[in-house]
Amino acid sequence: MGGAPEGFDARIVVRELGHELGRGQPVVHVARDDKRAEAMRAALAVLAPAVAVLDFPAWDCLPFDRVSPNPEICARRMATLALLADGLSGPFVLLTTLNAATQKVPTREVVRAASFRAEVGGRVDEQRLKGFLARMGFTPVSTVAEPGDYALRGGIVDIFPPGPGGPIRLDFFGDVLDGARRFDPETQRTTEKLKRVEFSAVSEVILDEAAIARFRQNYRISFGAAGTDDPLYEAVSAGRKHQGMEHWLPFFHERLETLFDYLPGASVVLDDQVTAARLARWEAIADSYDSRHEAMGAKGRIDTVYKPVPAEDLYLDDAGWETAVAALRVVQLSPLPQSPGPGVLDAGARAGRNFAPERQQEKINLFGALAEHVQALSKSGQVVIASWSDGARERLKGLLVDNGVSGAKEIADFREVPEGKGGLFLVVWPLEAGFVAPGLAVISEQDVLGERLVGKPRRKRKADNFLREVDTLSVGDLVVHVEHGVGRYLGIETITALGAPHACVMLEYAENAKLYLPVENIELLSRYGHEDGLLDRLGGGAWQAKKAKLKERIKEIADRLMRVAAERALRHAPILEAPHSIWEAFAARFPYQETDDQLTAIADVVADLEKGSRWIG
Repeated sequence: MGGAPEGFDARIVVRELGHELGRGQPVVHVARDDKRAEAMRAALAVLAPAVAVLDFPAWDCLPFDRVSPNPEICARRMATLALLADGLSGPFVLLTTLNAATQKVPTREVVRAASFRAEVGGRVDEQRLKGFLARMGFTPVSTVAEPGDYALRGGIVDIFPPGPGGPIRLDFFGDVLDGARRFDPETQRTTEKLKRVEFSAVSEVILDEAAIARFRQNYRISFGAAGTDDPLYEAVSAGRKHQGMEHWLPFFHERLETLFDYLPGASVVLDDQVTAARLARWEAIADSYDSRHEAMGAKGRIDTVYKPVPAEDLYLDDAGWETAVAALRVVQLSPLPQSPGPGVLDAGARAGRNFAPERQQEKINLFGALAEHVQALSKSGQVVIASWSDGARERLKGLLVDNGVSGAKEIADFREVPEGKGGLFLVVWPLEAGFVAPGLAVISEQDVLGERLVGKPRRKRKADNFLREVDTLSVGDLVVHVEHGVGRYLGIETITALGAPHACVMLEYAENAKLYLPVENIELLSRYGHEDGLLDRLGGGAWQAKKAKLKERIKEIADRLMRVAAERALRHAPILEAPHSIWEAFAARFPYQETDDQLTAIADVVADLEKGSRWIG
């Protein structure tokens, strides 16, 4: 299908749902990468906000890697597979990426069996629940902080299941489930009371007795008897999780399926250039396998030999892909018009006008040209201008009014755009390039202003408590690593790397995990502000979630500070003629640009304030 530029491709995906034809079939959209998937998600939120969208992400690690995928990503994958395995009905869009679609997954029968269900007031075997959590990939911790955690405290069991709902607290009275509720993991406050609890496994590797026996058998058949220097084989044999064991997924299951097996009646919409990217990915996977396989025979290796599972057992090659989608309706999108012929369709959309020539000429009024273009387009259909933010939308609206275009309506999504012609609508939609289609024209902010301006990054000021010398630490002190969170300093240890001794700072994290940080990177550590604290999990997502929430708090503080400054400036600023908002008055006295520098400056102010007080909020 040609004539499907970015933005308009979301309309094609919605059309494939079959509302107009009454089919109501689900649609699997395969994006080239995560960036394209996010663009499609944003477009669907604006063009069809009522459509249900499921997410199936790819592992965030390389094929045949030594590390496991992020637990949060694994949880999201299993939550989606559980919904699909239970026979989710009605039209919906399954948004995934090429990397995720070309990787095999556990069968529907296995996913359906790997689920827990209980009702408040019913009887639950607590020992059976604990065994289920251990087999399904959950990790015992003291306090749950991320998907895949569970904590036992007498008659209370806290579980952080996969999915967006948050953690669940089960309150037992003997073997009776006396209550169930969702709660905030940071404040421990109840957010929702539940009458029924249902969740799935958190990992695609299920460590029950049958899976362990199957892994041992397949491992010996493929690689021979495992010695005592094989930590993977020893850990799995003992029923313990091992870092990177997901890359041997075929050894744990009798067989694997593809994502398309979960949706036998779905339509598949492929992003532009997916085929070329798919072939290139398979070549990279095959090269990685060959490198690992050749390294098995190398002598004098320092680390443990990596024994890779055959690539075609876990990933789809070209023939496997064609077989997987052979029975499905597959639509390959292209932004360019295609020559007519059998199996070729044209969606009718074309790339929109770019105002680059007007931007390069000083004597031409850029926004005057935009106003003329909008007036011309409105004669044949509706016109929508997509901006990246509310502030940008407000400014564009004012500039259009200054150039004789009035009556523009701010909308939240395309449900407010009626059929016909002559209307001008402004929407917040991070669209890189606009398009023109029959009855509709969309102009993006970048079409008019060019690439988004990003302020020159300011040199980050190092906080006063960042460490500069190892001598300032004592064994047992709590420190914070910028990427891994709170850990405990255990001293200096010399380790051998590539045959040479190296001095490293040894840090302890939750579950007795160790991190060795070279002493020359000591500036990555800072002192923890309290004597006591919970250690973060090495490689987990809890620390990143804490940082994300802190950034949101800084933004809120920055917004409040700027509003206070604006109100004060308004009292002393000269009176403007019909100001659009308090921001216009503020800008008249203190001109500024919306860049990352502004937020950084506010964050610096907050940091200065915190030096003089123990708490600010």
